[in-house]
Amino acid sequence: MVLGGLLALPAPAMQTEAASVPPSPPDTTAAQNWPASSVLGDPFVQRAGKQGLQHLYNMEFDKARALFEQIDRRYPNHPVGPFLEGLNIWWTLMLDLTDTSHDPAFFDAMNEVIERCNALLDENPEHFDATFFKGAALGFRGRLRSNRDNWFKAALDGKNAIGHVRDVAQRAPNNPDYGFGKGMYDYYAAIIPEQYPVSKAIMWMLPDGNKERGIRLLRRTVEEGWYVQTEAAYFLTQVYYLYEHDFEKARYYVRWLRQQHPNNPFFHNFEGRVYARWGYWASARKVFKEVVDRCEAGEPGYNAHMAEIAHYYLARERLAVREYEEALVHLAHLEGLASREGVDDNRFRVLGYLYQGMVYDALGKRDMAVNRYRMVLNMNDVYDAHAKAERYLDEPYDG
Repeated sequence: MVLGGLLALPAPAMQTEAASVPPSPPDTTAAQNWPASSVLGDPFVQRAGKQGLQHLYNMEFDKARALFEQIDRRYPNHPVGPFLEGLNIWWTLMLDLTDTSHDPAFFDAMNEVIERCNALLDENPEHFDATFFKGAALGFRGRLRSNRDNWFKAALDGKNAIGHVRDVAQRAPNNPDYGFGKGMYDYYAAIIPEQYPVSKAIMWMLPDGNKERGIRLLRRTVEEGWYVQTEAAYFLTQVYYLYEHDFEKARYYVRWLRQQHPNNPFFHNFEGRVYARWGYWASARKVFKEVVDRCEAGEPGYNAHMAEIAHYYLARERLAVREYEEALVHLAHLEGLASREGVDDNRFRVLGYLYQGMVYDALGKRDMAVNRYRMVLNMNDVYDAHAKAERYLDEPYDG
């Protein structure tokens, strides 16, 4: 989904928040709720799958792939293998959504899942796993298409997925993992037309959602699920951060993610973003400095894009507390990272030049500020950067 509001600079509130930490999830599988025909109820798949997912979310992709390949060998021609491999690719994508080079491999994996599901459904239209994995693959394919602003194809995937998702939830109502897809759909189908008016032209083809029910299903998955707890916690963090503006709950779930997956840079940055949007700049600064340190140390997954995000927010924090020279240091790092070879998405270059202009205005260097605002206007518009640049050209930014 589109991450809006990046340019909204909250007041530099620096108060200290309560340091609550969410409890660890119970280590139980709810095995009695798996349909007898599902490979997901196989103790081997449960162990290897859970361990593989732990490796995956902690950026140990090779270890995760080795376990997922064991599952694929045990169940050849079953959709579980390519689906798990697709998750490996998905989290490579999540570490840098500006990089589209992995898109073909991800789409190939999801298409392989769908083809295997179709073959099983041709033999048995009631095949449970085929129904489940087809809905999941269509959902993930639609998520990437929405990230690429391909709304029509994303909506088609959603339309094709929802029948499978609802069928699975109805056939296994006591299994919290199977409620995840329905919860995700219920919430987004309810709020997307409100948040993205352009989508109204295609949302008519999809069943109505229910925001409250969606949140309830996602929370149950986090509390009781086995395979998709992390995905549900991520979605709840995003829901509370982006749409509900309940930052205390967003912090709760992002801390759950950080506690379970301490080496995941995406969740690490997300924690800082929650604090920044909430106005807890001191906490945000601490988190983003940790991210930069781990990027500079070359830790797995802590790549240039993760550093880019961290420097962007560190610059905003320094601007908010009027430490202008330090803000320029972070903006210089940001400019270098955003100009690296192979980056098609230049949103951070645009944002960096805009904030450089604001800092130069605050320092009284009007000519340099005007230069940066004009550079912004010669680039693609992101997050209303053009409107801000035009405003500051007319009237200097004054802090």
